[in-house]
Amino acid sequence: MTQPDEPSVGGRRRAVSFPDDVRAFLDDIRFATISTIDPDGAPWPAVIWYTVEGDEIVMNSAVGRRWPTNLVRDPRVSFSVVDSTDGNRWVGLSGIVTVVDDQPTAQADIAGMCRRYHADEPEEAERLVRDRFERQARISFRLRPSRIVRHFD
Repeated sequence: MTQPDEPSVGGRRRAVSFPDDVRAFLDDIRFATISTIDPDGAPWPAVIWYTVEGDEIVMNSAVGRRWPTNLVRDPRVSFSVVDSTDGNRWVGLSGIVTVVDDQPTAQADIAGMCRRYHADEPEEAERLVRDRFERQARISFRLRPSRIVRHFD
């Protein structure tokens, strides 16, 4: 069953905490799909790595790519994660991101994500951090969702 969580105050959505089942689902290593808004109002999708820190989703990219450029201009985002073994299990989040352009923080975020997604290949993770990510200007985004939709049937 799809279950939305949409608390609001004065017509504006407020940030919500992750229910335990959603947190457990998001803590597994999965890819996310996000949608940002292009300057002409059209949606722009991207597949990304992410991590969960407290009640926030952390996203990171190289500066200059289209989706982070969109988020700097318009911080609204839609974020979804699908179970790769059962497409009927998924979580969707939406809200406003906070931009983190501090390089030490953004570099630490991407290094942590790389180690998470390459946990079974630690040498490869360190090579990617050293040879790719540390050479790039990076930017992070923190999403504290105002809406959570989950479907676990």
